[in-house]
Amino acid sequence: MRKAKPKKRQILPDPVFGDVRVAKFVNHLMYDGKKNTAFDIFYTALDNVKSKLPNEEMTALEIWKKALENVTPQVEVKSRRVGGATFQVPTEIRPDRKESISMKNLILYARKRGGKTMADKLAAEIVDAFNEQGGAFKRKEDMHKMAEANRAFAHFRF
Repeated sequence: MRKAKPKKRQILPDPVFGDVRVAKFVNHLMYDGKKNTAFDIFYTALDNVKSKLPNEEMTALEIWKKALENVTPQVEVKSRRVGGATFQVPTEIRPDRKESISMKNLILYARKRGGKTMADKLAAEIVDAFNEQGGAFKRKEDMHKMAEANRAFAHFRF
């Protein structure tokens, strides 16, 4: 490699919970630099989650963290050319990439949902992920099935 690796940027924790993961999630959620709007959407979604699961003894933030954990994939498949043939090779995912993929999937499937506001859609997706269902959870399951099906090509790992 000719150029030096760029430095990792320091992400400041969010103002309400003081959590860096929340700030990262809001950064993924944000459009056009509208961070205040993204924070409003996220905090409203957490309030909606708490109202949807009133008998749960966990806080809304803990429910969100558990939902993220439920949609976090452990393995993914990468295309690898070996002698003219392309194989789907299952590989482990780095921890920072795991976190990023889970956040992006949760937001992507929340956006695809039907609902009135983004906060409502995000809250519904968080509740579904917490209960191990919904689009983001299905995506994780599909990634794992794909990796399991291509386990025979694991020796091509790079």
